[in-house]
Amino acid sequence: FEDTVGLAAGSKVEFTGGCPGNTQGVARLSENRPIDEVISIVDGIQCGPKPTSCPDQLAQALKQIKAEAGL
Repeated sequence: FEDTVGLAAGSKVEFTGGCPGNTQGVARLSENRPIDEVISIVDGIQCGPKPTSCPDQLAQALKQIKAEAGL
């Protein structure tokens, strides 16, 4: 995950790895949304038997960004 602009509107979301169609869809749906809204939508999503997923990893990355920014 790369947040190329910041946490505000206009952020561009990009993934490295993962299923291309899934990550492109999640990235586009996440762009220009408030960080807390994205977290609430994708946090905890599993991928089959795996305990996490590309969307869940986005939520984890956003939580880390918030923590590092003191938000």
